[in-house]
Amino acid sequence: MKKLSLLILIGFFSLFIPSAALGDAVVGEVIVTLGENLSVDQQRLLLQEMDVAEDVPIIFVTNQEEHQYLGNYISKQKIGTRAISSARITMLEAGAGITVRTNNIDWVSEGMYANALVTAGLTDADIYVTAPFKVSGTGALTGIIKAYEISAEIEIPEEQKQVANEEMVKTAELGDRFGFEQATELMTRIKEEIAKNPVTTDAELRDLILRVAKELGITLTDEELNGLVSLFNRMKDLNIDWNQVQNQIGKIRDNLGDFLSREDTQTFIGKFLEVISELINVIKGWFTKG
Repeated sequence: MKKLSLLILIGFFSLFIPSAALGDAVVGEVIVTLGENLSVDQQRLLLQEMDVAEDVPIIFVTNQEEHQYLGNYISKQKIGTRAISSARITMLEAGAGITVRTNNIDWVSEGMYANALVTAGLTDADIYVTAPFKVSGTGALTGIIKAYEISAEIEIPEEQKQVANEEMVKTAELGDRFGFEQATELMTRIKEEIAKNPVTTDAELRDLILRVAKELGITLTDEELNGLVSLFNRMKDLNIDWNQVQNQIGKIRDNLGDFLSREDTQTFIGKFLEVISELINVIKGWFTKG
């Protein structure tokens, strides 16, 4: 539960939207991505499970592509040596939002897939991610992005994808050390402080991060501190459409559906989504000042 909530929370602050990505998308169009290392029998069984037509467009994802897009932020062990996870993507009508379901995926959450789509500028799609046995799911994440780039005939700037992945992984790693709530609070407080008093130099940013961390009882290593300074500097250089981000919060909240209705997750994730919504307006000020 906490991993899913973390990815949802972090991902909303990592949405860098290229323009008109869905301009040529056709409602009802279906695209399938398959891991290249699936056997012929496994491919056949997954296509049956996805319940797709025989002539459905299929895009294959290689393990090399997984390492290309995620290798700077996720361990080689986590990515693995085979591309297995696969996905069915169905284009929906405008305003439908993003719906994600998974099967046999044990590391990448529904929220992470949803945010990858929004990062690519896609807002209305039904996604089903699956594998013939338990896998991390990194191949499907790479495949979904690749499928939309090909389908919509766009190229998402590499820097946008890299920064989104970097923020997600860095916050998750801090969560491993200090706990989910502390890591989230650290990132949020840094953004709030910069929104109120924009920094102009690396030294000011470094001091701000250290001060907030100290207030929270967090002792950052030099590597962690340098990583956060680099991340926030890179983030400020990108074109973030915060109005689009805010719009997607409500849609993804609605499409969490059954997950949010569960008693053990409803209050926890719901409260964090409310906090995110409130923070969007604050963070807008940070990126528009100066």
